[in-house]
Amino acid sequence: MEQQTGQACIICGQVKEEGIVIVSHFICEECEAEMIRTEAEDAKYRFFIGRMKKIGLQKNA
Repeated sequence: MEQQTGQACIICGQVKEEGIVIVSHFICEECEAEMIRTEAEDAKYRFFIGRMKKIGLQKNA
């Protein structure tokens, strides 16, 4: 039985090894790169914004 060492990306939902963690939420390298390249006028921009809303800062932190 294999043990998964990756994390699920909050953008694509896939389990990946490499990426960044923002306030305990993981974003894989591929999604991070795509977000950086996406223009604000692109339809996918709103998709990324919606997914990023999952990252909430703790109140009274």
